[in-house]
Amino acid sequence: MIRTLALCPISARANHTLPNLDGAGTMSLARDPLAFIRAHTRLRPVPHAPEIVLHVADEATDLWQKTEDELQAIGLPPPFWAFAWAGGQALARYLLDHPETVAGRTVIDFASGSGLVAIAAARAGAARVLASDLDAFALHAIALNAAANGVADRIAITGENLIGSATARDADGVLAADVFYERDLGQAVGDWLAGLHAAGRTIFIGDPGRAYLPKDRLVPRATYQVPVTRDLEDAEIKTSCVWTFR
Repeated sequence: MIRTLALCPISARANHTLPNLDGAGTMSLARDPLAFIRAHTRLRPVPHAPEIVLHVADEATDLWQKTEDELQAIGLPPPFWAFAWAGGQALARYLLDHPETVAGRTVIDFASGSGLVAIAAARAGAARVLASDLDAFALHAIALNAAANGVADRIAITGENLIGSATARDADGVLAADVFYERDLGQAVGDWLAGLHAAGRTIFIGDPGRAYLPKDRLVPRATYQVPVTRDLEDAEIKTSCVWTFR
């Protein structure tokens, strides 16, 4: 089924050397992703899934407040991994409350970010979880968070682009949260997940109604009122749904 990927050393699969960031000593942190994550986050319970703890950024931190241009200039992608987004919280809650959806199965958490959904799947009894993300820092955040929740032995991690891959076709199901925020990405992911669904894979999507969610293809399975960070979501509570394909 899902091939096993070593959790460490992740650095063997990507180049994490970044140019200088603001402030004395930050350059050395940027060269060490784990040190960077620990320095810019705190381990806290997830608001809508408090059984899980994540290394998340403080609201007051300037980690996200930097513009995307500034982040690109220093070589650091926007830190999606440093926050518990609404769709991920909803999907994590659903898996924890309905463990039969993943128990004993091999599943993929696509665009895993912090690893929240992967951790929820593992805690719900998934036999094996593959957490994927294209951001090298996210790969380290996933490993750190999986260890903090005692499920590192059941979560493999990959930086491979899984869209259209044999790896995804070999899994029992795919979990995807907060991935429909850009048109082209949303179209590609929607078509890919629809194809997997047609081939008999189980698909669960967590989303608060982002712009490019293909609602016409989906049916809601559960709805939650999810606490979020106002600075990122322009609200303190986001109505978020767990969706499956029709």
